[in-house]
Amino acid sequence: MNELRHNIITRDWVIIATDRAHRPDEFNQQRPAPADLPPYREDCPFCAGNEARTGVETAILSDERGWRVRAVLNKFPALSPDGEVVRQQGHIYRSLTAVGVHEVIIEHPRHNVTLALLSLTDIVDVLRMYRERYRYLRKDPRISTIVIFKNHGRGAGTSLEHPHSQIAATPIVPNQLRLRTQEAIRYFDDWGECIFCRTLAEELKAGDRIVCESKYFVAFVPYAALSPFHLWIFPRRHVSSFEDISDEEIEDLAEILRVVLAKLYVGLNNPDYNYTIRSIPTDEHRTNYFHWYLAIVPRVSLTAGFEMGSGMYINTTLPEASAEFLRSIPVGESPANSGGDR
Repeated sequence: MNELRHNIITRDWVIIATDRAHRPDEFNQQRPAPADLPPYREDCPFCAGNEARTGVETAILSDERGWRVRAVLNKFPALSPDGEVVRQQGHIYRSLTAVGVHEVIIEHPRHNVTLALLSLTDIVDVLRMYRERYRYLRKDPRISTIVIFKNHGRGAGTSLEHPHSQIAATPIVPNQLRLRTQEAIRYFDDWGECIFCRTLAEELKAGDRIVCESKYFVAFVPYAALSPFHLWIFPRRHVSSFEDISDEEIEDLAEILRVVLAKLYVGLNNPDYNYTIRSIPTDEHRTNYFHWYLAIVPRVSLTAGFEMGSGMYINTTLPEASAEFLRSIPVGESPANSGGDR
């Protein structure tokens, strides 16, 4: 029988539609493998050698072979780094100047790679760049929220094949984050503990939705997952802001992120996906009620009229079945450092 499940963190109700369920392996997608792409494309602005075609460079990680990861201003930004935040109000009409920062993180010099198959060193470099840019952007008094996200594949919204992520720093706190923060505060006031820490403890106790775990992180499918193979990666240590992740935790996160993405790559044949790092608004920073985490949403199902009309989601796969399937996917050790092939 179908079931309605409630996500205590997001307050979403999700219909787990087991009566119309798919087997997990039925979500397997047929997409070209990165290895089928060329390592360099003359028309790609993100490939090594085409640096002059990108926006202004804001940060770089490099070694004796050249750059490893670059951060550049988005040439087609949603937000402008120039100017001040100006609010305009006219009864029911409100607006702000779209002041902020929109950057692209170019994850690797080569065109034909993907995070799921990169070396641990390469993924550590990407995460280090995330943290460096987060720490820098947080100093801007105009910024209230920093969103780190990745769109992988056309079905996830990307327009360029070359592996990259983005950072958007906005002058407001989006309503979704505001509501989640308020719910976290309410839970802390009622129970005297962090709702994220409690969720992690309960998921570890239950065990049937855990995909993999490491010294500092746990990857699991939420009890009320919005869609098939929806994943959360929670830090075991209570920390509100991503900028406070330590060097040792970055290395550990790189490994568990590689494992999770590799399981999706092998098990679902390189699906389109989005991931985002959810962190506390910048003016709060350290709290006893909010816990940053990384969310991954494979784009293996469609959002249709019911979701748009109700705000509720239909998930046709049991979260426990999604987790069991991903646990069963074997992935090898991290490949050797790919720097020599750059």
